[in-house]
Amino acid sequence: MSVLDLPTLTRILRENAGADESVDLSGDILDIPFPELGYDSLALLQAIGVIQRDFGVELDDDAASAETPREFLTVVNGGEQPSAERV
Repeated sequence: MSVLDLPTLTRILRENAGADESVDLSGDILDIPFPELGYDSLALLQAIGVIQRDFGVELDDDAASAETPREFLTVVNGGEQPSAERV
């Protein structure tokens, strides 16, 4: 069972970190790196806090190391953590 889907993630990011007006978040953004979408690790940390509070899931701050929305959703939905060795 998924805790979070892409539309909910983009809503959380927009509400908590704003949105770069030049980026269309309504398209297929699953594999676009967060910096290209206008979001940095601080934005992800804010999203993590909201997700933990609103959905009752525990996430490490390491979830902020996800590079794309697909990776972030995998972490949130109980998949494997992104590898720190990829950096």
